Amino acid sequence: MTMAVGAAALASDARSERRRLLLLSSPAMMVVALVIFIPVGWLFWLSFFDQTGVTVANYARLIDNTAYYKIFQTTFLLSAIVTLVTILLGYPLAYLLSQLSRRAALIGLALVLLPFWTSLLVRTYAWLVLLQRNGLINTMLIKLGLIDQPLALVYNFTGAVIGMVHIMLPFLVLPLYASMKSIDPLLPRAAMSLGASPRAAFWTVFAPLTLPGLFAGSLLVFIYCLGFYIVPQVLGGGRVNMVAMKILENATTYFNWGAASALGVVLLVVTLCIFYVIGRFLPAERLSAEAR
Repeated sequence: MTMAVGAAALASDARSERRRLLLLSSPAMMVVALVIFIPVGWLFWLSFFDQTGVTVANYARLIDNTAYYKIFQTTFLLSAIVTLVTILLGYPLAYLLSQLSRRAALIGLALVLLPFWTSLLVRTYAWLVLLQRNGLINTMLIKLGLIDQPLALVYNFTGAVIGMVHIMLPFLVLPLYASMKSIDPLLPRAAMSLGASPRAAFWTVFAPLTLPGLFAGSLLVFIYCLGFYIVPQVLGGGRVNMVAMKILENATTYFNWGAASALGVVLLVVTLCIFYVIGRFLPAERLSAEAR
């Protein structure tokens, strides 16, 4: 009887605590509703309604016009490639920073964050100067005798990848560095003391513990890449068409807000579907459990 009364009291306290937390978080939830849900709801409304009432013409246009399939394919392919290249470059960099002394790591992190102190547009045009046919990179490669003709590094898919990787690299390095610094350095040493080689200790002990940070950083990079506009527009030279560029074209050139909203809604739904699939087959909880 006493245990039942105690359990009921604990349940009542838990409900009271949830109500207080809900009350405290209600201002933030209202801000989220104003900033996120209302604009998204407005997009849904614009994509389904016009002067005549309810319509699906905007979505029918997306299905009938095969050019939109190409645009979505380019968007997700470019985002996936940028994410993969960012992982290949960011993981060793984050590992190096995690092994440095505190002062050296702070200097390294400052260098990683240095691009944030410059405008995105300025950085993009700086890459345009570096990558063009008569730019610094091609000039140096020719002088070193590594190439005979300038490489096509800009106004194409390659230029967009290079520019986006440069901008996205800090978004992977920071969460990955935080994940690596939270790992007890004695764990790999314990594995080596039990007979594991340094390489085996890294891949069997250290690397699995970094998976949550790698997973979070990769998702962050991929989602950011889906909405890129300036970098593929400038460095792609109009040859790399992404969804964001088509949305702006529909809204500003053709003044067709319904078509632009439908594109935004489809991109949002596809992204949420990707999140759902990843959550089913590679949930963050599973990664955390493996790390532990």
